[in-house]
Amino acid sequence: MSDPQPETRRNRGKDPHDEALFGRPKELERLLQALQDMHYLLSKDYPPRATLALVGNRYRLRQRQILALQGMACSANDIQIRKNKEVAATEILGKTVYVDGFNIVIILESLLSGGYVFKGLDGCYRDISSVHGSYKRVRQTEEVLIMLGNALHDLGAERVNWIFDAPVSNSGRLKTLCYEIAALQGFLWDIYLDNAPDKFLIAENRLIVSSDAWVLSGCYAWFNLAAYIINHVMDNNVAVNIINQEGE
Repeated sequence: MSDPQPETRRNRGKDPHDEALFGRPKELERLLQALQDMHYLLSKDYPPRATLALVGNRYRLRQRQILALQGMACSANDIQIRKNKEVAATEILGKTVYVDGFNIVIILESLLSGGYVFKGLDGCYRDISSVHGSYKRVRQTEEVLIMLGNALHDLGAERVNWIFDAPVSNSGRLKTLCYEIAALQGFLWDIYLDNAPDKFLIAENRLIVSSDAWVLSGCYAWFNLAAYIINHVMDNNVAVNIINQEGE
């Protein structure tokens, strides 16, 4: 593959303020207390947006802490709905899998770049990065794609369909990179650009890979591939910036 362009030599790592916001015990304790309150209120059917604002103000959270809280929190009902649809690793064999492309790629890029990743109450890992309408390839992109491809191959997926947001800038370049990697690695991949990927993923009886809360609640079935890779594939020394409800 050709040498990456200058904009691809960057990382998707920590924000300069993240160590102060998430690396200090007092800040972490405050975030986890806010998570408990958020979970309680959501489970009592308080509206999510108002609840996030209320809890964020109560604990005087900064914007990136609020983003982390939003990704980690959900109601007891949400947890149950998602668990009922979750499939085990042993159920991937012989299946066609639809991958929420930007969602999982950016999570693992962030982790491999040394950024913080947050484990939600539903067991899904989420980052606080955002493509903001434009995706830029980073140093870890190719490594992440191969890691994902190998994991699904080892689990016996019959075919993998990648779904990327068509309106996001550079999605076409990422599609080309995916096909290049598939050809070199022998992966059975198809890559699609869709204007409404979330709606596409929840349509029909598709087995999907995503950590998007809305997609998980609306889909037919899902596999927690990010958790599988973090727990079974990735070097433990890499996963040092994962924050969960236990504060680890």
